[in-house]
Amino acid sequence: MVVTSSARPFGAVLTAMVTPMAPDGSVDLEAGAALAAHLVDHGHDGIVLNGTTGEAPTTHAPEKADLIRAVVAAVGDRAVVVAGAGSNDTAHAVRMAEQAADAGAHGLLVVSPYYSRPSQEGVYLHTAAVVGATDLPVMLYDVPGRTVVRYSDDTLDRLAALEQVVAVKDATGDVFAALKVMQRTGLAYYSGDDPLTLAFLAHGAAGVVSMAGHLVGDALASVVRAMDAGDVVAARAAFVGALPAIDVICGSGNGALRSKVALALLGLIPGATMRLPQAPPSPDEVEEVRAALVTAGLLDVPEV
Repeated sequence: MVVTSSARPFGAVLTAMVTPMAPDGSVDLEAGAALAAHLVDHGHDGIVLNGTTGEAPTTHAPEKADLIRAVVAAVGDRAVVVAGAGSNDTAHAVRMAEQAADAGAHGLLVVSPYYSRPSQEGVYLHTAAVVGATDLPVMLYDVPGRTVVRYSDDTLDRLAALEQVVAVKDATGDVFAALKVMQRTGLAYYSGDDPLTLAFLAHGAAGVVSMAGHLVGDALASVVRAMDAGDVVAARAAFVGALPAIDVICGSGNGALRSKVALALLGLIPGATMRLPQAPPSPDEVEEVRAALVTAGLLDVPEV
């Protein structure tokens, strides 16, 4: 059973999981459950569903709820299952939170409203409404590269005062600012950017919400264990070992696609189908990922 704490409320190693799809674009629940179980067998004590990497903008409410149920059933009490409840429509985000709770999610990931560019008061009121929709603990998601609007210090302080808000997934790239918020509010911080995971952990983060964890969950767990033990040298060595996989997934700017291609090549999901506007990979991109997996030691060299 996963042991959580106020310092690490959602575990330490979580991956923002892809949503496996059949060739016709339908959600493959069996593959999703199998992938979640694989992740938990390989270093994960948490999984994030229905986020950007999970193609949340193009999956629908019943599909999201069905995926949560399938994954919760597959991993039992071995991992914390966090469900995305993000929208620029507050009423929609509230419904997503309620549906996630009904489906058995253990926590929520709530992103600041995107595209609309609301004021900080709007960001606060939106987030407070979603937080108040259920009794689940909440991880805020600060990703201004996608939302444009970043949480201000005052907004984070106000949200931290809400009992259910316990953590932040930080994809701002601003480790120093995160350290100050951690010290000021006591919120648990999770690196939301794989290349900065070691830096975030060194600054006191609780863990990581990863994309590369699809491939190197065990290595990321080793990084966390070494940092917990105060062995920075070992943590760095483990992280360096994971760099080729991080480059595979994070180097192109489309981590969801790269993750699906890599997982399909490794036989961990049936295929790399995505829904538009995400275009399928070109043959050249598939070969690029294949070559990178071979270089990373994750895939055997093909026989000639």
